[in-house]
Amino acid sequence: MNTDATIQLEDAVQLPTYAKMPIALARGEGCTVWDAEGNAYLDFYGGHCVALLGHCPPPVVQAIQQQAAELIFYSNAVYSPIRAAAAKALTDLAPEGLGHVFFCNSGAEANETALKLARTTSGKPGVLAMEGGFHGRTLGSLAATHNPKYRAPYAAVLPKTRFVPFGNLEAVEAVLTKNSNIGALIIEPIQSMAGVTEAPPSYFQGLRALCDKHDVKLIFDEVQTGVGRTGTFSICDQLGMKPDLISLAKSLGSGVPIGAVLASDAIATTVKNGDQGSTFGGGMLAMAALKATLDTIVADNLMDRAPAIFETIAEAVGPFVKGIRGKGCLIGLELDGPAKPVLSALRERGVLAGSSGNPNVIRLMPPINTPDEAIAQFADAFEAVMTAQLAES
Repeated sequence: MNTDATIQLEDAVQLPTYAKMPIALARGEGCTVWDAEGNAYLDFYGGHCVALLGHCPPPVVQAIQQQAAELIFYSNAVYSPIRAAAAKALTDLAPEGLGHVFFCNSGAEANETALKLARTTSGKPGVLAMEGGFHGRTLGSLAATHNPKYRAPYAAVLPKTRFVPFGNLEAVEAVLTKNSNIGALIIEPIQSMAGVTEAPPSYFQGLRALCDKHDVKLIFDEVQTGVGRTGTFSICDQLGMKPDLISLAKSLGSGVPIGAVLASDAIATTVKNGDQGSTFGGGMLAMAALKATLDTIVADNLMDRAPAIFETIAEAVGPFVKGIRGKGCLIGLELDGPAKPVLSALRERGVLAGSSGNPNVIRLMPPINTPDEAIAQFADAFEAVMTAQLAES
């Protein structure tokens, strides 16, 4: 099908829940995707921060093909060699003391699981989350998502969550001091969808101290920052502290749906048979993709590449933006005006990038193995778009 036919058919049969780019992608390789007519796009969006190794990385494709020929799926009712190997590969990269994993299928599920574990181990039902935070759209994760656009239709049935400004340690302390029923604090170390919002390491170190003082389990939602995208497997390695739980998803399987929760040793000792479950979590195809993804990251030292990509992009776009945010391959470009027309103009020049909750911030989520020539291609397109925008203003 060509693009027009694809758009017409999807719109006719799919619930209209997504605002989509007017393109129909049919193939991908590395940093490039092609539409149904064969037009190429440089992809610095990665399908919502998913394509950490680019599209169809050969080691992952090979691992999926081999696993599919052997055993596509069996549930957690049995042990699995590939699941055991994938779990070992993941926990070997986890921060020290967070060496236990639960597998599920998405970031929302991972956050649901982390919240359940935090509440049951602390014995307290209350949750504290951040203004601007996004944690998913299932009811439990939605309760901790701040944006009223997502929450309002379901407010009557959502578990109660208290929200405080991101980066304000005094606000956290005030809430925890007055509310002894809070057992979980969930936070994105970088608020990606809010516009790549950051806070200093001292803030996160202060959160750790307050959570310890008030017996609150600290959850890092690293669905977007994790798996090496910011330069270390977990961003906590850059912050001088560790949470009790880490949720992961998007980049784990190079596009195959996987979610995971890393739990501290202390929490793991409290978990009993039947406390949580997922039919498809830890399935063989997903585990093959996970292990191949992690093996490639380690073998090619790709986490070390992420900060260099950030610096190269920052140097190239610096003269044309108001500010640059983020770490590694999670980058926010703050413009002087709306991002939407810039995104459209980039797409017309064959470059895909992302919007955010901040209308003036463009999000870039390139693969951590992005070659220099792809960065140069992006820089040329961005300069041309911004120069044209300036000439029109």
